[in-house]
Amino acid sequence: MKNIERIVRQINQIYYLIYTGTILSTIIGYYITMNTVNTVNLKSELSISLSSLIILYIIISIPSALALFHRNLKKWREIDDMFLKGKKYIFGAQMRLFFVGFGVILSIVGHFILYVHTSNMSMIACAGIAAIALFFCKPSVGKVITELELEVDED
Repeated sequence: MKNIERIVRQINQIYYLIYTGTILSTIIGYYITMNTVNTVNLKSELSISLSSLIILYIIISIPSALALFHRNLKKWREIDDMFLKGKKYIFGAQMRLFFVGFGVILSIVGHFILYVHTSNMSMIACAGIAAIALFFCKPSVGKVITELELEVDED
């Protein structure tokens, strides 16, 4: 049981680091753009390309990260060595968090670069979608036990 708690703690470090980065990028973006007018023309090729790339990243990264983790999870369940199984699970869960969490931060930054003084909320919607996906990736002891199909003593 202590091994599983260690696994959850290591994954939680990345999880909360991503949320800290999200909060910091929001605060910094707010203060940088608080008294300025949007300098990017919203109809320019740069603006359209940047927002399209962020939206595309969200659309591709979330299902890909979740599917890749799920596919690898099937392989990790077959590993007999608990240390190796835990190590692979930690790495996979952290990569899943990174790819989903990067979308949250990227969307927040994109919002402040492109849309902060307009009524277009597409980057906030992308950040919300990625944040919800990130929430479903939050590790817990029960989730690790279930995903790895572990038999745990209650000691």
